[in-house]
Amino acid sequence: MTRLSQLKCEACRKGAPHATEAEIAEFIPQLPGWNLIERDGIQQLEKVYAFDDFAQALAFTNRVGALAESENHHPAILTEWGRVTVTWWTHKIKGLHRNDFIMSARTDEALPLS
Repeated sequence: MTRLSQLKCEACRKGAPHATEAEIAEFIPQLPGWNLIERDGIQQLEKVYAFDDFAQALAFTNRVGALAESENHHPAILTEWGRVTVTWWTHKIKGLHRNDFIMSARTDEALPLS
């Protein structure tokens, strides 16, 4: 099985298909700590990362921001002292696309090595 982070994101347009139930069932187990949530009727993926201080949280936020820019796919990011909450969904389709799972896996890889 190919790791999610190794899959290629595709350009997403308005009207693109949402992730299917089968895709969600396949991908969620590959994303430890990510939660499938619904906010304002829109399915999203969300994870909270813990850090020792604000500087580490901000550095991670910047890495995720650079990753998002490289794919032109942008999450909601909340940066606080010692924690960062990252939420992925596809704005154009108001829900989850395969790309959101790929980007969630890549977000995990943006963590600094311990």
